[in-house]
Amino acid sequence: MTITPHSEETSLVIQLGSRRYRIHIGAGLMDRAGVLMAPILRQKRVFVISDSHVAPLYLERLQVSLSLSKIDSSYIILPSGEQTKSLAILEKLLDLLLAARCERRTALVALGGGVIGDLTGFAATILLRGIDLIQIPTTLLSQVDSAIGGKTGINTPYGKNLIGSFYQPCIVIIDISTIETLPVREIRAGYAEVVKYGCLDSPSFFKWLEIHGSQLLAGDLAARHYAVRMSCAIKARFVSADEREDGPRALLNLGHTFGHALEVETGFGSELRHGEAVSVGLVLAFDLSVRLGLCPGAEADRLRSHLTAVGLPVTIRQVLARPPEPARLLAHMARDKKVQDGRMQFVMARRIGRSFLNGTVKMDHVLAVLADSAGI
Repeated sequence: MTITPHSEETSLVIQLGSRRYRIHIGAGLMDRAGVLMAPILRQKRVFVISDSHVAPLYLERLQVSLSLSKIDSSYIILPSGEQTKSLAILEKLLDLLLAARCERRTALVALGGGVIGDLTGFAATILLRGIDLIQIPTTLLSQVDSAIGGKTGINTPYGKNLIGSFYQPCIVIIDISTIETLPVREIRAGYAEVVKYGCLDSPSFFKWLEIHGSQLLAGDLAARHYAVRMSCAIKARFVSADEREDGPRALLNLGHTFGHALEVETGFGSELRHGEAVSVGLVLAFDLSVRLGLCPGAEADRLRSHLTAVGLPVTIRQVLARPPEPARLLAHMARDKKVQDGRMQFVMARRIGRSFLNGTVKMDHVLAVLADSAGI
């Protein structure tokens, strides 16, 4: 797929055997959401799930758009933050939906970032044995990653997203203008996932990011549109080939085994954003690859240099005020969803743009990389 930079509305299709859904990308799509949804709704009634940060910004605009398309809408506003992805909040959400007589043909609309998307997606999976889901991601991170591909879930004290399911949305509507209202820190955090796609599968995209990444972060709309479309196109290809992560889709977790362990250590608090954890995790994955002689050191240095240049962290000691012993982080990693037969699976790199899975890494090497990054 060839994509050239421009800021017009575009769309991509995720094909899953006989099933498919469309991802719409462009500026101002919040005001066209009703028009885009109407053809795929089984009932002209939806419940919009949002949070206390996003709802004041976009809920009214979305409801106006829905009303113009004769779609009846109700809404539920939840607390913001990663701690909302919990069993307690899930139970509260399900109770509210059932009390409001949500039906099997009613759709849930996730309006927000990754937390709302993941939680609402999981609720849609299990409510009435499955109702329709629509994703309207409002953060850069959710637009390029969590809203695409059908992963849903909540966190537990044992790890991130350990309770969840694969459940595809009916449509994804990405209004890139919502990025403008995000704090700089949140945009940077989302950018780490964009960098992941270049590291994973596209050296040319990574090179483009080295040249244009600062423009994206500074607010250039065309750069943001191009980066979102490229990220979605790469993820769509992996998801279409492997919907349930039985094979190559696992490569999309580059940097996440390390990153999730850091998030568990912080208790999913505001001290550390998911994208910041992924940034450190990407560097750790490359450093581990270098340590094992699988990747040139210059490639890890190039990644580290770019992340540093845009203001993202690259070491554990940058994100944890009191880095734990490496063995503690390793214990968190051992509970990762990708563990198979008790053996940890690592996504590693041969170079930028060429990643692979490795299930034979000795833990002594992992501990050494963690210790170096933590400054222990």
